[in-house]
Amino acid sequence: MKLKDLKVGESARVTGYDTADRMYRQKLLQMGLVRRAKFKLVRVAPLGDPAEIQLSGFNLTLRKAEAEALEIEKI
Repeated sequence: MKLKDLKVGESARVTGYDTADRMYRQKLLQMGLVRRAKFKLVRVAPLGDPAEIQLSGFNLTLRKAEAEALEIEKI
């Protein structure tokens, strides 16, 4: 499942990364998007870019490429 499949207000958990670029994966990890990290979709811009999530008590804005690199499951 991808972030674009979630509706505003739904919660999900990171299950993996859909990118072979090791540096990009490292960037996602540094933002706190580690496996099993739980988050809530707060807001999505009208064209889907950017999306805002609430993760560990702070809000994080993800560009479309960053959101597409995440594999998630709804909880």
